[in-house]
Amino acid sequence: MPNAAIGLTLGPVLYLWDEERWRDFYFRIADEAPVDIVVLGETVCSKRLHFTEAVIGEVIERLEASGKLVRLSTLAMVTLERELQYQKDVASSTSYTVEANDLSALHLLSGRPHAVGPLVNVYNASTAKFLAQNGATTICLPPELPATSIEVITRECRDIQYELFAFGRLPLAISARCAHARSKGKIKDNCQFVCGQDPDGLVVSTLSKKPFLALNGVQTMSFTCQAILPDRNQLATLGVSSLRLSPQTCDMVSVARLFRNLISGQIGADEAAEMLRRIYPAVPLSNGFHHQLAGAAWIGRTRNAEMGSAQ
Repeated sequence: MPNAAIGLTLGPVLYLWDEERWRDFYFRIADEAPVDIVVLGETVCSKRLHFTEAVIGEVIERLEASGKLVRLSTLAMVTLERELQYQKDVASSTSYTVEANDLSALHLLSGRPHAVGPLVNVYNASTAKFLAQNGATTICLPPELPATSIEVITRECRDIQYELFAFGRLPLAISARCAHARSKGKIKDNCQFVCGQDPDGLVVSTLSKKPFLALNGVQTMSFTCQAILPDRNQLATLGVSSLRLSPQTCDMVSVARLFRNLISGQIGADEAAEMLRRIYPAVPLSNGFHHQLAGAAWIGRTRNAEMGSAQ
């Protein structure tokens, strides 16, 4: 695949940010970030919807005025009738591509063009082919897939475009219960939106005080930040059409510019990693899943080359 075809997709904000912060974030993305597609909408918890519903219209208008394509996200878990109605309302949109993050949304979108988000398990080419037949035009592959599996899927199912989850804390699991609220002495039904106190997730540590996970409402995420930094040759081998960046509480405009420079060949992987560490110093980088290792591992360029020569 020609390098010029590689785009950048900004995934939805997975955390609870207040209305002003959420709006201003996307205004700056619209004005300054070199991304092609922006995914908007609540993915994690339906109770958060009212924090953004008053400003989402002006955010969409600002993004479209800057030439970005807007995609609407659906919920990752549906447990209530009102959540099912929300899925139906989003799926009924005819103005924007809708991204399914749950099987209920896949059913609602059947037979019309749509995207599939990273929270839907697509672990083989047969699944990708089925989703393509259902109407999917783009799949963001799950972030835990190793590069070897990505190569097989993109090679054996070419009737679809693929995104690679290249930056951000990894969404690992989602639950009907809210551990984030429980950790602060609340219950889900009366959570008082305590997850908003942790706009980048609440770090969870082991008994030996080693951080290893982050809570985000009903979602469990990695403590580390995934950073997949492929060069031109690796991009061609992987067969993906876009790199996906998941918003964190760092300078996401700088992150987007960094990845744009990476895929254009202006900087290399080692330089990109060092720059990311300066942009997002509070959270260590990881890429273990990509190399068939523990997800929290970091494989540098030199070791990666050694592993390749040994195979």
